[in-house]
Amino acid sequence: SPSPSSFLSTHFLTNIKKHIYFKMVKAKKGTVKFVLDCTAPVEDKVLDVASFEKYLQDRLKVDGKTGTLAASNVTISRDRTKLTIAAPSDIRFPKRQLKYLAKRYLKKQQLRDYLRVIAASKNSYELRYFAISGGDDAEDDAEE
Repeated sequence: SPSPSSFLSTHFLTNIKKHIYFKMVKAKKGTVKFVLDCTAPVEDKVLDVASFEKYLQDRLKVDGKTGTLAASNVTISRDRTKLTIAAPSDIRFPKRQLKYLAKRYLKKQQLRDYLRVIAASKNSYELRYFAISGGDDAEDDAEE
């Protein structure tokens, strides 16, 4: 007769397989949208959204391959200050890749020392200026 531990492990594995299959069948066929908000640098005419969009079009990877955005139904759209990336939810599209590419673009444009990429919400990033404190001026006034 089988030992109790092998029975439990076999029973456990069959339940996991059923659970995984059930989850895969129930997956939604929606889209996931990510937003890159570039409002502050665009209003100051520091960043060009069109060139940033082109950079992302050329470098975004889907399943480890660049240049497969159209085949995977991943779209990048822009308005005056925001980029929206829409991807089908059945493909794994990492939000982290957007932050990485945004930081690389800022470095290439020599803006990385002034701008940073912050997660504004679950599906959005925002480009903000570094906060520079003006504490040095207050100390000089107090000494005089």
